[in-house]
Amino acid sequence: MGQDGQDNGKYRIESWGGSRYILQQLLYSCYGKHGLIREKYRKANHEPKEAVMDFKDVMYQRRAVNFFDPEQPVSDALLRELVETAANTPSSFNLQPWNLIVLREPESKGRLEKLAWNQSKVSEAPVVLIVLADRSGWKEGHSVVERNFQEMVRSGSMTVEQREWFLGACGSLYGASEERQQAFACKNTGFFAMSLMLSAKNMGLDTHPMDGFDMEGVRKAFQIPDNFWIPLLLAVGYFRKDKELLPPKWRKSYTDIVVSF
Repeated sequence: MGQDGQDNGKYRIESWGGSRYILQQLLYSCYGKHGLIREKYRKANHEPKEAVMDFKDVMYQRRAVNFFDPEQPVSDALLRELVETAANTPSSFNLQPWNLIVLREPESKGRLEKLAWNQSKVSEAPVVLIVLADRSGWKEGHSVVERNFQEMVRSGSMTVEQREWFLGACGSLYGASEERQQAFACKNTGFFAMSLMLSAKNMGLDTHPMDGFDMEGVRKAFQIPDNFWIPLLLAVGYFRKDKELLPPKWRKSYTDIVVSF
C-alpha cells in the first residue's frame, strides 16, 4: 500500500521480488535436493558442505586439479546427482550420444593408470569416469534414438508421421560419413563432459579431464565396443589441501577468439 492508503503496484512488485527470493531459499534449504535429507546424508558420510555458487564463480573457479584427496570419498548419491544434473546438456536432436564407465575400485583404477601415462591422479581420485562417445547414436533401432522419438511424440514436438523424416535427418546430418559420425559423437559428448565439470565445481567437487592415455589399450582392458570413441577420462573428487593449487592458465581474450575471413 502507498502512503495514501492506495495499493502501490511498484511496491508490490519489488516486495514480491524480495519475498520470492527468501521463499526460494527457504524451500531450497528445507525441501530441495540439498535439503534436510541430503544434509543428514552428507553429515553421515562426512561429505563437505555444499555451496550454491554464482555461475561466473563456477566458471572462474573450476580447475583441472592434479592432486586429489584419496581419503575423501564421493558418495553414490552425490555421483548420481552430478551425472543427472549434467544430463540436462543439450545435444543434436536430443540424441545424447554419451555414456560413462564409473571406476571406484583400486584394482580397476590401477589398471587404468598404467594405460594413462601413469598419472597418479587416476588412482588417487575416488572416482574416475571413462567418457564414451557413441558413434552409432544416430541410427534407426538404437535404443536412445527410438526412446527419443517416442518421447518427442508424447510431448507433442513431433508426430508419428514424421518418423521417416526424423530418421532421414539424423542419417544425413550425423551418419553420412565416418567423419560426420565422429564429429556427432565427440561434439555432443564434449558438451556433456563440460557440464560434468561445471556441475561438479558447483557441488564442491574438483575434476581433471585427461586425454593422455592409450585408447586402444583402454578399449581392450575395459571391453569397450568399437562404436564408442573415448574422448577423455575424467577424475572426480576433492582437491588435496596440503598441495598447492597453481595459478589459472592463460586464456584467449575476446579479440583473440573473434575472427573474420
